[in-house]
Amino acid sequence: MKKQQPQISEDKILEASWELLGEEGIEKFSLRRLADRLGIQAPSLYWYFKSKQNLYQRLANQVSKMILEEFHSEGDWKEQLTGLAVTVRSVLSRYPCSTQLMMMTLPHEPDIIRFTNRMLLCVESTPLEQEHKMQVVTTVVNYVFYFVLDDYQHDRNVSAVLKDQRVLPGEEMIHLLDSMSETEAGLFRRMFTSGLFELMGTDGAFEFGLKLILLGIEQVIKEQEK
Repeated sequence: MKKQQPQISEDKILEASWELLGEEGIEKFSLRRLADRLGIQAPSLYWYFKSKQNLYQRLANQVSKMILEEFHSEGDWKEQLTGLAVTVRSVLSRYPCSTQLMMMTLPHEPDIIRFTNRMLLCVESTPLEQEHKMQVVTTVVNYVFYFVLDDYQHDRNVSAVLKDQRVLPGEEMIHLLDSMSETEAGLFRRMFTSGLFELMGTDGAFEFGLKLILLGIEQVIKEQEK
C-alpha cells in the first residue's frame, strides 16, 4: 500500500520554518531540511514557495504583521518612534533569526509595506524633508535590528565557547587581558572586570542607545526650524 503524503499547508510550513530556525540558525536552514521536518519531499514545498528567498519574504511579512498588531503607541513623533522601537525589539526577540530575515528581504510583501508606511507615519508631522524622514526611520529600525542581532549572536557565541572549552569565557578573557599592557588594554580591562560589558543587551542599554538617536533627531529638527 502506497504511503500517504502528509497533509501540509502554508501555515504549517511557516511554523516548521520558525522551529528549524530556532534550532539550527539561518546558516543551516534549507528547504531540504524543512521538508524532512515536515515529512515530505522537498519539491512539494515549491507548490507553496517558489524559492527559499520567497519563503524568507513570507516569514518577514509574518513578523511585520505581528509588529503592526502589537504597536499601538500614540503621541508625538518621539513617543511613537519609542513605542515602535520597543515593539520591534519585542517581536524580533521572540522569533528566531527574524532580524536576519528582515534585513535579507525586500518590501515586496503587503505587511512589510504596511510596516514601512507605519514607520514613516511616526515622523510625518515633523518639518523634516521627505528624504530625511526616510533616513530617520531607517536609522531607528537599523539600530533595533543590530541591537537584537548582536544580543542573539552573543548568546550563540557564548554557548559555542562553553560547549567547546572547559575554561569559562570570562576566565579566558581575564587571562588574555592580563597578558596585555596598560596602553593596549587598560580601559577595556577596567570596564570588563567591573562588569560593564554585562550591561550589553539589557533594557537599560537599549533605552540609552535609543535616547541618543532621538536626541540627535530632535537637534536636527531644531536646527531646521531656525
